[in-house]
This record gives sequence, structure tokens and C-alpha cells, in this order.
Amino acid sequence: MKEKTKKFVIITGYFKGESYGLLGPQMAATIINDHTDYEAIVVGVTNEDDKKDLKTALNRHFKNRQKIIGFSSLGGRPDLFDLAGQLKHRGAITILAGPQAGPDYKGETGWQDHPHRFKGLSDCFSFAVHGPAQQIIPFLNSGPGIDVSRFDGVLCRDEHGRIFENLPVPWDDAYLSKVDWQTLNILKDKAFKPLSITCGQVLQQIGCQHAAKQKQIFIDYPWELQKDNPRPCFAGICQKGCSFCDVATDKGYMGAVDETAVKKQIFYLPKGPDGRKIPFELINESPLFKLKRIFELADELSVELSQVNLTLRADYLLKGLEPLEETLKIARKKDTRILLSSIGFESFDNTILKNLNKGVTRQTNLDAIKAIRQLKPEYPAHLGYLKEEGANHGFIHPTPWDNDEISREINKTISMYQLSFDILPNHSTPLIIHHASGLSDWIRKIELKENIEFKRVGTTIGWWQTRDRSLLQVLSYVF
Repeated sequence: MKEKTKKFVIITGYFKGESYGLLGPQMAATIINDHTDYEAIVVGVTNEDDKKDLKTALNRHFKNRQKIIGFSSLGGRPDLFDLAGQLKHRGAITILAGPQAGPDYKGETGWQDHPHRFKGLSDCFSFAVHGPAQQIIPFLNSGPGIDVSRFDGVLCRDEHGRIFENLPVPWDDAYLSKVDWQTLNILKDKAFKPLSITCGQVLQQIGCQHAAKQKQIFIDYPWELQKDNPRPCFAGICQKGCSFCDVATDKGYMGAVDETAVKKQIFYLPKGPDGRKIPFELINESPLFKLKRIFELADELSVELSQVNLTLRADYLLKGLEPLEETLKIARKKDTRILLSSIGFESFDNTILKNLNKGVTRQTNLDAIKAIRQLKPEYPAHLGYLKEEGANHGFIHPTPWDNDEISREINKTISMYQLSFDILPNHSTPLIIHHASGLSDWIRKIELKENIEFKRVGTTIGWWQTRDRSLLQVLSYVF
């Protein structure tokens, strides 16, 4: 095959020393490689990578060609935003894509009237694309100097600085069937080096069913603002899914991927040294009812699976116990492990779960834990959920609602049910409020009512600190 002379690089956030695949960016690279004259690669950039070395590697890769660089799944990293801006100002075409590309390009609601709010990333990027990756094809297949405002899914600024936004095209299963997992690179010795992945992903469902319906929720004031002067809950916050979830507001729930596309995704997964398909995360927030079908599709392909990783909610686990047991019997016969890699418990306090709009209670979480603990002895080698087996379950702390009473009760629950033994991660995750999540509406209402301003940290709202003082006094790690 003749080498393509046009180059496209997708930069994304990555963790040092890891070797996992990146479904969104690598699927986008595959689409570009298959449908345009460009050769696309993905570069995973860690926090430790030297940006000067990265720029050197980009110069070596593009040589004298026009630099066209996409940025996706950046995790709110200001260093990568700054990099995009520097490259843009030196003549590169920088494109923001991936989750929340639209809101991040446009900026936080009302930033024009409230200068402390996140003003958006339109200075850093030539334009943004929100929605399916195939929307980049017409741009890449057009000539130089094309007016990007004509393309679906594009956000861009005109000569007066006004942002125009085009609606994205619908998701198309035809573009969701293939991923070339050999496109991922890392930065090494001031150059891009291919990285062989050890864990892939298969997309079976787009979005989360919990985000399918919008509802009005009631969220408590932050404890530090109400402990001396109690205030009522805020009413009128309209939310899809969990209140902290920016993906829920970005995609909501868009249903299942066509089974033919899922089957092809399994086919394109690399094989490990044992000849089996490498472990993969099944992207489906309610996977248990369709889990058996994954094994049937593998049989139709005459391939063997090594491990299937599941991310799911506690209530969905309880609803799917029967199909899970049925699939575990199949997995045991085929010597395949099913790893409950991340169960979104998030908290073991009902007040916090309510404010997070999890749709579950403390007891739901405890019932789910009891169920998997009972299943584990029956399938010791084929059901995984322990930290030592690679699981990292959701536990959010601190939050704005923590107080002495809540902390005591959570610690009591942790001790009583021995959650540190097998459930709780080594480190909790502080509550992150993305500027376009449901909680962002809540915190902006608080700012206006209390006449305070919370700090902005990249694309997030720093609920723990106003511009004048810290609201986060001493919130120690719970366990």
C-alpha cells in the first residue's frame, strides 16, 4: 500500500505506564484512515511528558506538511489546552472533538456577563466538532481554505468573534464497527512510538439509560454555607442522569449499537499471546442482559475471549443477577473471566446520593455488594470484583455536603460492612463539577444568591474554594 503523504494526529490524555486502548480517538483515527487521504495516529500524552519534546515530535512527524491536530478526551487538562493554543498560533489547524467538545469550545453559561466563569476554548482551537467522528471526513476531503462553518457538527467563530454551531449528524452504526487498535502511540525520545495495547473496548450502547429522562431535582446547599444558617434545597434544577455526569448532558441515552457492528468490533480486537482476544471493556451501563450475547457473537466468529470488563450501576447489577449467573456458567466453561471493573457506588450516604441524583440508596449499594460477595465463592476464578483483580469502584469524596455526622455514618458503614477489604478504591475521587453538568446549574444559582464566586479550574468549577476563602476546611479521607 502506498504511504499517505497527508498526516493527522489526535492528541489525548493518558496515564503513565499504562497500555489500554482509547475507543473514541482510535475509532476516529480508523475512520480518517479508511475514508480520507490522511494517515491518522493517536498520541497519548501523560502529565509527565515534556511539551517541548512533544512539539519536537510533532515537527518530526509532520516535517514540512500542514499540521492538522485533533484533541479529544483531554480530561480537562489545562496543559493540553495551552498546547493547542500555542500550536494554533504557530499555524497549525487544531480541532477540539470528543465528549463535551461543544460546551467546552463555547464556554460556561453566562461567561460574558460573569468574567470569572470559564470563557471556553475557542481561542485555543481553530474549530470544534461535536458528535460522531465521521463528520470530519468532508473537511479533510475538501481543499485548503474551505469554509468550515458549512459542515455538520462544527462550531467555529466568525470574523466578529461570534460562535456558530451546526447540529451534528445522527450516530451511524456503519462507522462504529471497526477500530484499528494499532494507531496508539506514546512520546519517547522526542518521537512517537507505537504502543501495543493490552485492554481494548467494545461499544454496545451509547449513553446511559439513567440519563434517558429529564427530571427536576432538589440539591442541598454546601454544608459550609448552611451549617450556621440552614437554607432550603434548591428546586428547579433540571437534570438528565447523575448530577455530576457531564456525559449524561452530552449524549444522554442514544440506545444500543447494531449487533452486526458489535460483532465486527469483537473481530477487530487484537489477540493476546494465548491466541484469545485481549481483555476489553464492554461499554454499556446496563450490560448484564446482553452479556450472554457477547459470548454467542464470539462463538459465531470462532474466537475465544479472555476477559470482559463491565462498568455498571448498583441497581442495574441487582436487576441483572439472573442473566449474570447464566453468563458466568458459560464463562466458566470457556475459562473466561468477567470482571466487574467499576460499579458506581459513589457514596454510602443517602443525602449525598440524593444530591448526586444517583437514583439509588445506601441500601441499594449494600445489597449489590452482598450479592457479588455471595457469587464470588461460586465462581472464584471467573468472576472478579476485587481491587487486587483490577477493579476500581466509584467512591466520591469529598463533596460539598460532607459534615461530621455524615462522615461518622459513612465510616460506620465502611467498618460494619468491611468495605475497605474489597470494595473501596485506594484513593477516593473528589467531586468534580464540569461547567456543563447538572451541578453547574446548581452552583451558579448559589453564586448569584449568596453573592460569591467560586474559582474555575480549567473546565471545572472549584466548589471547594471561593475567590476569597476556602470552603474546604478539614475534610479528611473517609477511611
